[in-house]
Amino acid sequence: MSSVPRPHDLLWLRDGNALAAISESWVSQFWHPGLPVVVRRDRSETGLIPVGVRGERREQRAAGWVNAADIVRVVTPEMLAARAQLLASPFTAYAPVGAAIALSEHDWPWCWGITGSTGYALATQQPTLHAASDLDLVIRAPEPLARDALQRWQAQTDTLACRVDTQVETPSGAFALSEWLREGRALVKTVTGPILTASPWSRELQ
Repeated sequence: MSSVPRPHDLLWLRDGNALAAISESWVSQFWHPGLPVVVRRDRSETGLIPVGVRGERREQRAAGWVNAADIVRVVTPEMLAARAQLLASPFTAYAPVGAAIALSEHDWPWCWGITGSTGYALATQQPTLHAASDLDLVIRAPEPLARDALQRWQAQTDTLACRVDTQVETPSGAFALSEWLREGRALVKTVTGPILTASPWSRELQ
């Protein structure tokens, strides 16, 4: 694997033993190597990668750790937002996918991707979407982004046919775009916990 997986990346693992340390009984009953796990935000002193496992029901979520050597495939949120990928999806009739297609018609000055249940459905072809599904998005922002450009993005997502939640990913963590635009500050989710700040790109957070 050439790079360290980032939060929201979907990982396919070599075999079922990769998640053997998770104690929740439903994981061994439901999860199999044909389904991905998602990278979550946490810190490991041993080099293990923090992941989350989805179950059949919303309340079925489990946290675990995997070795990089057990990863056989990585799908990033950005890959899922590729226009060709979206147009080829069997879920184009669902509002979140239609909303993502509309966003892909614009040339945005940053990399963005699809996460959450919509991303999972696009990556797995599993029918995890329903009529009231939201569209969860991430903007990769290693450097500060212009507020007016982010306001244009927010204004565009506000016109779409479903609720859209955009997280902005900085080197230190991620924050909710709507909160930052509305209040001038936001909770940045870091590996050590949330930090309320008006400067989400501050080096002091890293």
